[in-house]
This record gives sequence, C-alpha cells and structure tokens, in this order.
Amino acid sequence: MSRLLPDTTPEPEAGTLGAHTRAQLTRLCDVAGLSPTDAETYAHTLVEALGPAAGRSLALPPPTRTFLSDDHTPVEYSLSFSPGRAPALRVLVEPGFGAGSWAENGRIGLEAVRAMARRWDFSTERLDEIEDLFFPARAKGPLALWIALELLPGGVPRMKVYLNPAVKGAKRSAKTVRKALRRLGHRRAFKALPKADGHPFLALDLGRWETPRVKVYARHLGLSAAEAGGLSRTGSGPGPAELQEFFRATAATDDLDRRPGLSCHAFTETETGRPSGFTLHIPVRDYARDDREVLERSVDVLRSHGMDPDPLVRSLSALTSRRPKDGVGLIAYLALAHQQGHPPRVTAYLSSEAYAVRPPAKLPRAAAAV
Repeated sequence: MSRLLPDTTPEPEAGTLGAHTRAQLTRLCDVAGLSPTDAETYAHTLVEALGPAAGRSLALPPPTRTFLSDDHTPVEYSLSFSPGRAPALRVLVEPGFGAGSWAENGRIGLEAVRAMARRWDFSTERLDEIEDLFFPARAKGPLALWIALELLPGGVPRMKVYLNPAVKGAKRSAKTVRKALRRLGHRRAFKALPKADGHPFLALDLGRWETPRVKVYARHLGLSAAEAGGLSRTGSGPGPAELQEFFRATAATDDLDRRPGLSCHAFTETETGRPSGFTLHIPVRDYARDDREVLERSVDVLRSHGMDPDPLVRSLSALTSRRPKDGVGLIAYLALAHQQGHPPRVTAYLSSEAYAVRPPAKLPRAAAAV
C-alpha cells in the first residue's frame, strides 16, 4: 500500500520534521508568488511524501544519515532564476528516509512516485524500463531514490526522480549509467560525457515536461576554473569564459580543493548523442566563511545575469530566523544551467537545517576572496 494517503494523512504536530518543513515550504511558496491554495496543496504533498518521518520529533536525532543534506534533513529546496521571470520553486525529498535498508528505502520511494503518478495522471514508463538497474535486492548507498517537484501554479507539479548509479558499487556506476542511457534510447550519449571521478546521480523527468530529459551528473575532484570552462559538451551555450566567470564569482577561488564540483548533462534527443543541456554546480558552502558571504556572491551573480535577487534574499528569512553570519550552508550550491531553446538559469539550493546549523568556517574573509 502506498504511503501517500491524501485523505488520511494527519497534520504533523509542532516540533516535528513535518511541521518544520511544511512551514518552510509554505513561506517559500509565498516568496515564489504561488497562491495560498497551491502552497497548502504542496505543503501537504511534502508531508505525505515524508511518511512516518513527518511525525518524528526534531528533539530526536535523524533516524538515518541521509546524503541529501549536511545535517541529514531529507528535504532540500531550490529557487531557479531566469531573466524577467519569477523564480521557479522546487522541493527535493527522500521518501524512504528512516528505512532500515537501502532496498527498503528504494521500495518506499518507488511507491511514492507511483502514487503521485496516479494522482497527477502521468506515466512512469521510463522509470519502469530501468528499475532493475537501480533497485536490486542488495542495494548500496548513499541514496536510493529522491523526488524533486517543481511547484507550478495550479497545484500540479513537474517531477524529477534521482537515482543512484553506485547502487551496485561505486566501481560499477559508469556501467550502470551506460546501460540506463542505452535502454532509454540514448545509445551514443555516454561517449559524449566528459571525464569524471564518479557519477553520483542519474535523473529522469516524469510528468508534464514539454521535452523530458535524462540527466547524468558527474563529480570532479580538485576542479579548477579552467577545467570547469571545458566541461560542457553541448553544441551551443555556455562558453568557457562564461563558465569560468561563474566558477570564480561563486567559489571565490580558482580551485575546488575541498568538496568537489558537479557537472550535469541533459539528453533529450536520441539521434546524435549530443546533450541539449549543461549545468555547473558549485558547492559554495565549502568555500565561504558564512552565509553572509555566500548571499553577497549570490546576489552579485544574479544581478550580473539580469535576474532579480530579492526572492533569494527573502527566502533565507522564510527558512530560518538565524542571521546569515551565524552559520554556513543555508545556501548549499549555486548552479548555472543552459538548456537548448531556453535562457540561462541560475539556481540556488537551500537547506532546511531542521536538525543542525553548520557553524561558520574558521576562514578569514580575505582568504575567501580572490
């Protein structure tokens, strides 16, 4: 039986994971310009997706150490900015949070996806085609399945699922990605990807996408600005200079010598094997003293791309009452995305901090700037 039971799921009590994230998402919906009705719908959907974990007291430690966030909250938010438009709000959730095994975590996640598919009347056919690759009986971590919902006006979101290519072992992750791409019709896609130090995620668009994508994420240890400039394999946008400028503006350094950077290539057509989209993800919380510095950089980056930073500034107070200078990690990643046929986007990934606030880094301000 599915854990998504819209008519019977009780509202979580104060002090629980569900109440905390529900309130955050409701306030973020207001920041993104969604109606109170849509906010209520999406907040309830989030609580349902969390299942029994929603009712768990935050006075208790997290039941499992999810890879989704630094403090092991199984929820992350993001705002995706484009020039001249309100930002798109997304929420990422791990439905199997608290499960006793990775196999059980994945089973619960699949149930949640299929319940949402029934509710919003979309197909899971593409996920079904590769299910056996990502959900073996003896699954390995660090994740099983995450669900990302892009929250659209009208109460029906777009969905993306994140899967673990290392589910049968990290050494087999590239092979798993290659097999999945072939099954989905992208037989030449893997050869187009840049060299990588692992593939942490494979993502699928499900639901009401105009052009559904398959997205392959790659990890790059010790990534430099110059190397980042050469990662994109798309035929158009973004050029090396643009990527290098974004890298330096967000990380305030020429090398990522702590947490690695991530690249993502999106595939939509199956003929040429050429990706139609590229994203560069910078883990800004590891290259700044505190969130005040990260916010300053983020505002500058948004303005340089012709985007209004006000919703991002407002989003921080929607998430927490703490001051940005009192922690680091509220803005976890900044990403620059190009998708063929669309203007560039800058996305800020926002942490819930339900369980803990990461203290400011012992890094002088001068050392955090180029």
